[in-house]
Amino acid sequence: MMDLAFFITAFTTLFVVIDPFGTTPIFVALTQGMDSRARRKVALRTCATASGILIAFAAFGEAVLGFVGISMEAFKVAGGALLFLTALDMLFERRTKRREDRVEEEEEHPDPSVFPLAIPLVAGPGSIATIILLAGQHPGILGIAEACIVMLAVMAVVLTFFLSGGLIARMLGKTGLNVLTRLLGMLLAALSVQFILDGLKAFGFAS
Repeated sequence: MMDLAFFITAFTTLFVVIDPFGTTPIFVALTQGMDSRARRKVALRTCATASGILIAFAAFGEAVLGFVGISMEAFKVAGGALLFLTALDMLFERRTKRREDRVEEEEEHPDPSVFPLAIPLVAGPGSIATIILLAGQHPGILGIAEACIVMLAVMAVVLTFFLSGGLIARMLGKTGLNVLTRLLGMLLAALSVQFILDGLKAFGFAS
């Protein structure tokens, strides 16, 4: 049975990295003008594609790292640093600006579900690094299964946000979304430092 503390920590980390609060307004913008049925299809296709990508990295990501000679401990430090940069982007609103730029670049794309929604907004570098780190917390199939269960739970929340995106955006407003993004950024910064400390501890650099 999955450890509750691991599930809460893993769920929180992946939730903050994927950031449904920040991604949902982009989803609303990319599906503007679509009817509810078309928007629902885009939401389902986006979450299914992103889930498949993250499952693949959970299953084979560590093997790929081993093939190129990168230890899991080194990846924890690198992944933690990447997540910390993501947290800084959230705190200073740089990630939102980049996402809006991607929307402008792809505004005439007929189906945004695969790109840019699934890749790189949902299954981006941060979430890929996170799923590999989570799968490496426990050895073998157990770690992969636990990471995938957590990821699917987060993806269910993302799908719920997408399906009710218009309502959420109206309820929170721009100010509410900005405040929530910064709070999540602070939480992600702390979690990313913990990943780095865990990696350094494995190398004997931290007690």
